[in-house]
Amino acid sequence: CRPGVGQCCGFLLVWLPIVEDQQAAKKEEGRKVQLENIQAGKTVADVIRTCLGPRAMLKMLMDPMGGIVLTSDGNAILREIMVHHPAAKSLIETARSQDEEVGDGTTSVVILAGELLAVATPFMEQLEHPVVVIGAYLRALDDALTILRESIAQPVDISDRESLLSSLQAVVGTKMLRKWSRLACEIALDAVQTVFLEDRGTKEIDIKRYAKVEKIPGGELEDSRVLRGVMLAKDITHSKMRRRIEKPRILLLDCNLEYTKGESKTDMEFIKDQDFTRVLQLEEEYIKRVCNEIIAHKPDLVISEKGVSDLAQHYLAKNNITALRRVRKTDNNRIARACGATIVSRTDEIKESDIGTGCGLFEIRKVGDEYFTFIEECENPKACTIILRGASKDILMEVERNLQDAMHAARNVLLEPRLVPGGGATEMELSAQLTEKAKSIEGIAQWPYRAVAKALEVIPRTLIQNCGGNTIRTLTALRAKHSSPDNVTFGIDGDSGEIADMAKVNVWEPLRVKEQTIKTATETAIMLLRIDKIVSGIKRRNPDGQQQQGQPAGAEQGGGGAMPMGPM
Repeated sequence: CRPGVGQCCGFLLVWLPIVEDQQAAKKEEGRKVQLENIQAGKTVADVIRTCLGPRAMLKMLMDPMGGIVLTSDGNAILREIMVHHPAAKSLIETARSQDEEVGDGTTSVVILAGELLAVATPFMEQLEHPVVVIGAYLRALDDALTILRESIAQPVDISDRESLLSSLQAVVGTKMLRKWSRLACEIALDAVQTVFLEDRGTKEIDIKRYAKVEKIPGGELEDSRVLRGVMLAKDITHSKMRRRIEKPRILLLDCNLEYTKGESKTDMEFIKDQDFTRVLQLEEEYIKRVCNEIIAHKPDLVISEKGVSDLAQHYLAKNNITALRRVRKTDNNRIARACGATIVSRTDEIKESDIGTGCGLFEIRKVGDEYFTFIEECENPKACTIILRGASKDILMEVERNLQDAMHAARNVLLEPRLVPGGGATEMELSAQLTEKAKSIEGIAQWPYRAVAKALEVIPRTLIQNCGGNTIRTLTALRAKHSSPDNVTFGIDGDSGEIADMAKVNVWEPLRVKEQTIKTATETAIMLLRIDKIVSGIKRRNPDGQQQQGQPAGAEQGGGGAMPMGPM
């Protein structure tokens, strides 16, 4: 009540929604969202469906800068495609994670994820709860991984070079490099075995950091090779320095061999006219002292990540020492691993043990129009350089992508020496065994479980389609083959589209790749089926098409919570 007034005044409390999506221009929820996500997944899978198998078609992609990418690699294709649907973006991320984890199977994982989403469509349309479908998918995933390890996978002897090469040829056989598959497999295996490091039972194969691919246009593809050492696109800094040294003593530096300038503006006051000359003399004395500290250890080759001044070049060349400057940090690390040197940050801390003596030959050679530094013939190098030659830049880019897949396959076999049959044989056997297991499942979960088994048939079916074969007849015959437990290795010959024994045609895949493909595809499908609402955060527009700016949230209809609406 107000004082002095004989009547009460009341306030009307109006309760408005607490959550007000003021900026959301579009909201979708329920079955519509799930069906749209399924459609987006199927669309992305259809884009690269023709890129599976030896008869894979190439895709020509143009980037925004006008460059052309010509490839059949699933990850490379999806990386260049612009999509706006969030579910499609998730599927593209799936291919990227597959590529980073195992380096192969990027096309298979997207096709399988798209099919797992497609077979879930009837359950969504029949208003079956997604949690039931997801539970059946997870159960099928666990059973599939168990079957893979216990029934299908076969061990391989990593000391047998021929068996390792034959397992890699299945990976390269589906790429543009298939004509040179033997050469590519030997290069990949040599590179991976070079960087292979085992310490206290822990295996380390770091291809990305220590197996560098150098592409030099020109020459023939047969000229490609693995260098037992490191190659740099560098020339010597002084014309009087040696261009060829046998068994060099190598010193690696991470410091300047020039007078250090100030970080920003530097002021100096000179009182006498001799002071400026003295400053120049101090700079020269500093360079001479640094060079004397290097010369004292008698290296033949000095490689620095920073600059080397003209005066330092003079002192080094005078003592018959060759110098390379401004070498990348990554290249310096590879040289250290190859020749056994240690990178030094201060010249006054150099020790004899820091000098690398494992290199057999240092030489500057001219390849094409450019000079390259070769540090090769190293003893037990743990880093290498792969030199690729080819007709054009586009061909070299695709060869590099194919070679990276082969190196990752070799890495996977060395880390987990077990193989599974290729050509869709593994998927068909998993489908047959999961279909049989589905009979023992009670309730409505049996049908999504059976749908996973059906979805796995997409890999052999796509291989037949890409060969132009009779899909229904061949797939039915293959299904009949896998009804017998002795025909585990029967799959599709990727060249002819006919049924073949993968053990006889020698088509095998690493177990790690197959496991990762099934796990990633199933988990991606489960994640997308879990989504029941999409809210797009786009600013609401006025009728004239202009975005509202500067208006606080809740200005139109009142904010959230209780709000007084004036006296009554």
